Amino acid sequence: MSRLLLRIGLWVPLATAVAVFPQGAEAQATAPTKPASASTSPTESQSEPQEETEEDLQTLRAVKETFGKSIAELEQEYAGKLAEAPEAVRMLLTIARGSNTGPEDGWYGPGKWKYSYDWLLTAHAKQKGTYLADDDFRGLPHWLARIDRNHDGQVTPEDLDWSDRNPWVQQASTINRILRRMDPDADGFIAEGEWNSFFRRVAQGQDAVHPDDLIDVLLAGVGSPVRSGPGDVISKNILLRGLIGGEIGSLKEGPNVGDPAPDFELKTHDGRGMIRLADLLGKQPIVLTFGNFTCPPFRLNYSGVEAVYRRFSHEATFLSIYVREAHPNEGWKMAFNTRLGIEVSQPKTYGERVSVANQCHGVLKYSMPLLVDEIDDRVGNAYSGMPARMYVIDPQGKVVYKSGRGPFGFRPGEMEQALVMCLLEQHLAQQRGPAGKPTPASEKRP
Repeated sequence: MSRLLLRIGLWVPLATAVAVFPQGAEAQATAPTKPASASTSPTESQSEPQEETEEDLQTLRAVKETFGKSIAELEQEYAGKLAEAPEAVRMLLTIARGSNTGPEDGWYGPGKWKYSYDWLLTAHAKQKGTYLADDDFRGLPHWLARIDRNHDGQVTPEDLDWSDRNPWVQQASTINRILRRMDPDADGFIAEGEWNSFFRRVAQGQDAVHPDDLIDVLLAGVGSPVRSGPGDVISKNILLRGLIGGEIGSLKEGPNVGDPAPDFELKTHDGRGMIRLADLLGKQPIVLTFGNFTCPPFRLNYSGVEAVYRRFSHEATFLSIYVREAHPNEGWKMAFNTRLGIEVSQPKTYGERVSVANQCHGVLKYSMPLLVDEIDDRVGNAYSGMPARMYVIDPQGKVVYKSGRGPFGFRPGEMEQALVMCLLEQHLAQQRGPAGKPTPASEKRP
């Protein structure tokens, strides 16, 4: 059965196949929803003091034990200079203040590249401030198809811009949210049966669909207030415990662009193999994808990683690493998962983690190897891979791309462009030869 891939290279926060969020609702749907008793600012907390429960006190003690200082002490230390604080401290204080965590809050932020548009121009001996015409591109045609994002015959800075301010990103996000409504099992694909079922629902027995009918269905609910269902309202305590426990994300920051990629050796999900990163170096670029089953944005967008794998599996090595659950039953349990029958407790043993990884493997239909992190999260922490993240590593073992933290920074399309740049860099180096001189045509790779 044929399937339409929902891959725009964007994260659509918890956009389900049965609801299109109104403008501005995406962040609210995934960010902690403030309980009625929670304060949102020091002013409010002074005017409306809330009695601390034993649970509150236990959480605050755990925070101090983990960070070495209390929240109040950290607030004082980084007053007016939060941007200078370590990522984990920024996220802690963002949660403690009762803020909704959006794409630019706490430890969230854009991906980091070795490459830039100016790098691309320099690699093609072009002047800065100019455009790179498709005819000038010195790489392979299928590489160009991924960096000339809008396929207009030239590569511009806008083609490499993945910020939410970019018009292409905005329009693609809208299209992606709409297409999610045709994907009831939220696996990132629209199967032929799902497509036909959606047509029948819109057509209402007719043999054709009028645009107005389609608009009525696709835009139903747009502009309505966001309604939080049971399990979607999250307390500050749960968020703080999730932060300490590494479910919201690793307290470690992982390697930066230009750093050596930490070595690791992990078993495959089926237990039949063992893969060590060091054994793969020196051959091709390596793409690492971290994720877990209970993270809805990862499930919704992993199909985009698979699409990149299908296009570049002969030119790069792809590995997925299964990490700690983001939304276990005993933590930030999400109603969205429950509606899909996904209810998982945080594994306490390696065997339990393998079991959930196998379930995830079956649902998401992995084609690339899926490795399972040890129960102490050694690889997930080394790469700051929780709840979801991607890296591109060059053949020499250096990080050339590090995505933003999931969920907001998990953009397969951005990772793909970084991979193309890495391949292009290697390709041009081979053309120049070992002494930096052009290689004779007879010695060039076909």
